[in-house]
Amino acid sequence: MKKILLVEGNLKEANQEFTENGIKTHTESLQESISYYTNSLEIDSVNPSSDKDIFDKVKDLNKYDGLIWGGSSLNIYSDTKEIRRQIEFMKECQKRIKYILAICWGMQVAVTAAGGVVNRGKNGAHRGIAHEIVINSDGLNHPIYKDKDKIFNTPAFNYDEVVTLPKDAILLSSNKVNNVMALNFETEFSKIWSIQYHPEITYEKMITLIKFRKERLLENKSFSDEKDLESHILMIEKEDKITKKESRMRELKNWLDLIA
Repeated sequence: MKKILLVEGNLKEANQEFTENGIKTHTESLQESISYYTNSLEIDSVNPSSDKDIFDKVKDLNKYDGLIWGGSSLNIYSDTKEIRRQIEFMKECQKRIKYILAICWGMQVAVTAAGGVVNRGKNGAHRGIAHEIVINSDGLNHPIYKDKDKIFNTPAFNYDEVVTLPKDAILLSSNKVNNVMALNFETEFSKIWSIQYHPEITYEKMITLIKFRKERLLENKSFSDEKDLESHILMIEKEDKITKKESRMRELKNWLDLIA
């Protein structure tokens, strides 16, 4: 049986708050989405920020056929000890696990570990949804986008963006908010597919997150007022009604097919 490792990007305290409010952690959302396609994988999960024995586990990383590194509400440039632990663990993963799918925060950690740079986004943020992502010619020829529409909308929640690519990285898709929406790059050992959005998270969860973060989002001017926030939620609800699950999760399926 193939084995994969899921890496939780959020701090333990953030996940506890999610659980107390009836919200799935990002790792739980990943597990649920993976199970839609297959139950024939052995899956482990770790949290580099809080697992005290995380670096004791490095010697066992070679046993995994793949790794998926999920989202987080952290900002990579905050440079806290918890974030540094994640970057160091990612560096070890890039030496020992052949196939890596890096999602949103995972992309930012993977890019930083490989020498790239992430900063605050200059063109706004994705607040539960990313519109009109355009797959470029390299992306159309990359297996991550097999059977994906050339232009698509998708669940996303991010304020930061990749501004400097790792060496020899190939840009696969972009939109008006983030020029870098998907990248392919390799280390000496790993092949890394990275995306700045969340095919594994439902629009329903994104709406729940907006409501959960309502006060913070209004305080930081992500929305001008409550009416603006409610209008945004209605827009995402309409998108949810017309989005097919299989289309939304295509990138995850294509990566799972890669390691099958």
